[in-house]
Amino acid sequence: MFKEDLLKGKRILVTGGGTGLGKEMASHFASHGAEIFICGRRENVLEETAHELEKKYKTKVHYSTLDIRDSKDVDSYIQTIFDTGPLDGLVNNAAGNFISPTKDLSPKGFDAISNIVFHGTFYVTHAVGKRWIEADHKGSIISILATWVWTGSPFVVPSAMSKTGLHAMTQSLAAEWGPYNIKVNAIAPGPFPTKGAWDRLNPNGSDDKNLESTPLGRVGEMSELQNLATFLMADGCDYLTGQTIAIDGAQYLTGGGTFSGLGKLSDDDWDQIRSMIKSANNKDKADRKV
Repeated sequence: MFKEDLLKGKRILVTGGGTGLGKEMASHFASHGAEIFICGRRENVLEETAHELEKKYKTKVHYSTLDIRDSKDVDSYIQTIFDTGPLDGLVNNAAGNFISPTKDLSPKGFDAISNIVFHGTFYVTHAVGKRWIEADHKGSIISILATWVWTGSPFVVPSAMSKTGLHAMTQSLAAEWGPYNIKVNAIAPGPFPTKGAWDRLNPNGSDDKNLESTPLGRVGEMSELQNLATFLMADGCDYLTGQTIAIDGAQYLTGGGTFSGLGKLSDDDWDQIRSMIKSANNKDKADRKV
């Protein structure tokens, strides 16, 4: 779809780039010549992804552990990148989410999501953006949001609130940073099954509900998301800024939030789901200790 060297010479940071959608986007950027930086909390996953992409695409892929909830660590990490040269692109992909009745959420559970999605994304965006402005360097920002920014969605209230805030950030910074030649956009994917997210958002492993509510009758294909992200990251359409673009097969236009159908679940169903989510979380914690 694109020229092989479309992103040659560009340096792009993808937060949460070791797995899932982040890895898919980083892979596509690398396949088109970009030098890649990925960060996340699991070093073994980051190292494996970096080596895989370097070997496959013959481009530089740098990795570093980072908890984006810590603003000082974020600023220090971004400075180490800029010490070797400016970034050209940033993808705010790192996130966290799980389904739960809001009445059962603890303050700790709410903070676990909002501190990553809302606070962490701003910290990274601010650290990169202010350096671009200081250096008078052109840049492109993409944040991965969700269609909940327009519809809301039950059972994922911390994520819906946080991503809606980032939708406002996208619009606000596009206007504020446009004079500095910085474009700011966002992508709102519909169902794109990935291992990490699906363990917490679809623990029963069934896509039936997503298929029923999506006019195209299927979940998204990674190549479709990759192509959109690469288009937004490339030069040639710099007049496009301040937009959140849905890629969801028109799912959100059918009405209701993504998880509206979960209102039919019983307390026993939720107990089972909580157990599955806890198991996925414990596995992730064990991976971070490797």
